[in-house]
Amino acid sequence: QDNSFEQFIINYCNEKLQQIFIELTLKEEQEEYIREGIEWTHIEYFNNAIICDLIENNQTGILAMLDEECLRPGTVTDDTFLEKLNQVCATHQHFESRMSKCSRFLNDTSLPHSCFRIQHYAGKVMYQVEGFVDKNNDLLYRDLSQAMWKASHSLIKALFPEGNPAKINLKRPPTAGSQFKASVATLMKNLQTKNPNYIRCIKPNDKKAAHIFNEALVCHQIRYLGLLENVRVRRAGYAFRQPYEPCLERYKMLCKQTWPHWRGPARAGVEVLFNELGIPEEEFSFGRSKIFIRNPRTLFKLEDLRKQRLEDLATLIAKIYRGWKCRTRFLLMKKCQIVIASWYRRYA
Repeated sequence: QDNSFEQFIINYCNEKLQQIFIELTLKEEQEEYIREGIEWTHIEYFNNAIICDLIENNQTGILAMLDEECLRPGTVTDDTFLEKLNQVCATHQHFESRMSKCSRFLNDTSLPHSCFRIQHYAGKVMYQVEGFVDKNNDLLYRDLSQAMWKASHSLIKALFPEGNPAKINLKRPPTAGSQFKASVATLMKNLQTKNPNYIRCIKPNDKKAAHIFNEALVCHQIRYLGLLENVRVRRAGYAFRQPYEPCLERYKMLCKQTWPHWRGPARAGVEVLFNELGIPEEEFSFGRSKIFIRNPRTLFKLEDLRKQRLEDLATLIAKIYRGWKCRTRFLLMKKCQIVIASWYRRYA
């Protein structure tokens, strides 16, 4: 119920993960249709980049304001930090406090003076500013690190590498917020170089019990996980897409004109294949480099036809092999019979 600095940076990490989820699913999904020249009506979705900017902007972000308060001379308290936020973030539509312009007209008496509220993508969260400044300061002083590095125990020495005199740095240690922000940036850079698959876990109830389904809880999780926008984009778009070459290679056996070899462009072969199978035109679209199939049942139909065709081909191969084997055995027996008969007639 009482959210402090720890929950704030955790929610910041969740915002960044949601942002990369949006970039790699919703945004990339729709941009691919545009790149491929597919007729497409853009679907609006909430982009939480504005919330990430509110937290991590180098000049006006909440973490930047917190670092500025921790590093500046003079009397610094959590209240002075909140005052600075009220000045810098007063007009931001996702920031609220008792003194900011956003809530001045709301008459929100449920928001205490020592708190601020951020409207995250998953909903509004209220944070207590008490302890923000102290928790953001790195209280591991340089002389303590140097003393621990001189310990004879190898594990303790390894835990404090910054105490090594050869690596001594006279700069002030970075704040906890700065370290966490850099760590999140490294994580995002790493994720963007990969091809991630998302698994969304939904709790059916808060009791961790079987056979209990809380509909309100499930709906809330679906909303804040961004699944509604994802489903809207997926339903309006195409369930399956594949480059022409592997598509033709996989399904060419279903058409006499493309089997066993197609002597032309892969796209033309796919067009011939789909026309031969009689697939309705509204079920697929031809992109610049890919075939797009709208409904999963069309893909299932192709797979069923391919499975049946493979069985037919296997039966054909087995039939031809058995025929060849029988003919070979018959010819060998016939040859042996002629030899035996000729020798028999010679001595008869």
